[in-house]
Amino acid sequence: MAERFQAGGRLVALGASPVARSDARHVAVEFVHPVIVGKRALPAIAVTAESGPAELVVAPGDIVMAFDGRIAAPPGCLTIAFAPDAGAEWAFVPPGDDAFVRQELVETAYHVLWELVHVFFEHASRSTPVGGEASFLYPFLAEREDDLDAVVEDVRRSVLMKADEVGALREQTLGENRDVLLAAAADVRQALDAGGTLLALGNGGSATDAMDVVADLRAGGRRALDLTEDTGIITAIANDIGTEAIFARQLIALGRAGDALLALSTSGNSPNVIAALAEARRRGLVTVAMVGYGGGRVAAEGLADHVVVTRSEHIPRIQEAQASAYHVLCELVEGDGA
Repeated sequence: MAERFQAGGRLVALGASPVARSDARHVAVEFVHPVIVGKRALPAIAVTAESGPAELVVAPGDIVMAFDGRIAAPPGCLTIAFAPDAGAEWAFVPPGDDAFVRQELVETAYHVLWELVHVFFEHASRSTPVGGEASFLYPFLAEREDDLDAVVEDVRRSVLMKADEVGALREQTLGENRDVLLAAAADVRQALDAGGTLLALGNGGSATDAMDVVADLRAGGRRALDLTEDTGIITAIANDIGTEAIFARQLIALGRAGDALLALSTSGNSPNVIAALAEARRRGLVTVAMVGYGGGRVAAEGLADHVVVTRSEHIPRIQEAQASAYHVLCELVEGDGA
């Protein structure tokens, strides 16, 4: 992938189903808008069911990444799939029968791929030292950046460390927040059983997680709305009022007393998330927030009825643990968890 990007290729992520669509959009966000300060934006786009034929977007030399279905790509593309029987050059098919767990493993895999691309892109281009901005991702690299075999071995060990890290973080998130998740699920279930709707929101990768929550609930026959979905509404509000209002204004239009709001934020400090939580409370919605770091303002000021805190400052790992948390929330809402 690093070589393809260096040669001018793009990443085209494919997802047809609602769940696969959220992953395709998530991986595109990670590459175009890197969370590591100083990393270059790499060209990526998601092509989903509503986008039309992928063949009209993909060009020879691109990287095609599929989350479901078979890959139809012109010759010369590098093909990667997270689903079986996709016809890809590289297939990463997660084990197990639990669809939620499989998707969580896929998210971790493409986050690590994104991190690795930056490591090897830097190694190949020598534009900056490998041990620079990437050092906190792969701390063994600084001293041996000129030895590719050593880099590969160091990255291999660091990837295994990251697997342990995210496992521990998921355990912390679900363990420390067990009672919060149970209470949140009870309130959300009550709202949905009474005919209410769950509205979900977030920014960037968290927006794609909001898409995923809505897809999961709708698959179970529940009423759910994704407040990140309508780009016309979002851009109109952002242009005319400001980005802080993009969710609050939608809540004014769509939120009703007895509904529920799920807000996802890795920092707990996003102004538009905080404004949305305040508007939701004014309108009598049940509010649930999933936040990272130490919880930010959302946790410190009690801005939601139920706050699930993932104690990490590494954004990809926070999102991976939050995926486990909202999947558990969905299962509890349906009475499948305890």
